[in-house]
Amino acid sequence: MSQDSTDVGGRDGDPPRTDGDLTGTGMSLKHDREWDYELDRIVGEVHERDAETVGLQFPEGLKRRGPRVADDLRAELPDDVTVMLSGQPCYGACDLDTYLMRRTDVFVHFGHSPMKESEKIIYVPLFSNVDVFPMMERAVDEQLAAANADPDVGLVTTAQHMNKFDEMRGFLEERGYTVHTRRGDDRLTHEGQVLGCNYASAEVDADQILYVGGGKFHPLGLAMEHPDKTVVIADPVNNALSIADTEKFLKQRYGAVHRAMDAEEWGVIFCTKIGQGRWDVAQEVVEENDDAYLITMDEITPDRLTNFGMDAYVNTGCPRITTDDGPQFKQPMLTPGEYEIAIGEKPLEDLSFDTFHGTW
Repeated sequence: MSQDSTDVGGRDGDPPRTDGDLTGTGMSLKHDREWDYELDRIVGEVHERDAETVGLQFPEGLKRRGPRVADDLRAELPDDVTVMLSGQPCYGACDLDTYLMRRTDVFVHFGHSPMKESEKIIYVPLFSNVDVFPMMERAVDEQLAAANADPDVGLVTTAQHMNKFDEMRGFLEERGYTVHTRRGDDRLTHEGQVLGCNYASAEVDADQILYVGGGKFHPLGLAMEHPDKTVVIADPVNNALSIADTEKFLKQRYGAVHRAMDAEEWGVIFCTKIGQGRWDVAQEVVEENDDAYLITMDEITPDRLTNFGMDAYVNTGCPRITTDDGPQFKQPMLTPGEYEIAIGEKPLEDLSFDTFHGTW
C-alpha cells in the first residue's frame, strides 16, 4: 500500500498528514528532503499479521529520527502493540539486526532496497525527492563527452534515487546519448543500482559512467572497480560536480600493503553479519597460513582488535571497512586480494577494489 492524500493521523495536536508531507514525522530533513516511510503499509502489515511487536531499523544517519517515527506508528497502532528500535550499527541492507528480527512479528528496515527477500522484512527504501536534473544538466555541459563525439554513457545511482532512474535515462537520451544500463547481480535489486560493495551494474559497453547521487563514497569505489572508465559524479544533494579521482585512495592502499609485508602473525576476520559472511575465503587463508588465526565478530572496530596483538589483519567482511576505515586501525588492515600481494602470491600491480558478488 502507499500513503494517499487523505488524513492518516498523527500525534495529538498535529495537523493531518498528506502524501509526501512528512513534517513532524522525524523524516523531514534539511535540503527540503521529505521521505515517505510508508506508514500505512507498516500499519497494514501489523493488522494483517495480528502482530504484537514491531522492530524498526534505521541507517546511522537516520537513527536520530527513529523515536519520532516510532511515535507516529504508536499513534496509529493498538495500545498493546510494542514498537522497538534497533541500536545495532547499520550501513546497508546487509546489516540486518537479526536478533531484533527474530523477536518481532514485523521487522522494518529503512533506507535500503532489498538484498535478501523475506516475508519477515519490510524494506522501506526512502526515495529522495531532491531534484537531480540541474546537476545532470551540468554534467552534460561540463564533464561528459559531447553526444556527437562519444554518445555511449553508463548510468548508475543509489537506492535513494531509483524512483527517478527512468527519467534520468530519458533525460540523457533526449540529449543524444545512448544510455547503457544493466542490473549487476543478485545482490542488487534494481537495474543501474550500485552499492558500496558492488558495482556490477557499471559493467557496460561505455567508457564514461555518470553516477547520480550524494557524496563520493560510491563513485570512488566504482572508479576503483572500473579503472578503465571515467566516472562523472553528479551530486544533487551537495550540488557538486566532479570526476572520481582514486589517486589518494590508491596511495593509502599501497601503503597498507607495504606495511603488512613484514607481518608474522595475521588475524583473519570473519564477519558474522548476515549479508557479509565470506566463510570460504576466511577459512582458506587460515588453512594455508600456520600463522593466521580466525577471529569472528559482528562489528569490526579498532578497539576490538587491539587486544589480539596481531601484526596485520585480513578483513573478509564489508570491504568498505578496510578501505574507508583502514587508517584508523593501528595495524594494517587488508582485503583478501591485498593479503595475497603482501605475502608475495601476487604482484603489486594486481591491487584492485574488493567487492561482494552474490555473498549472503
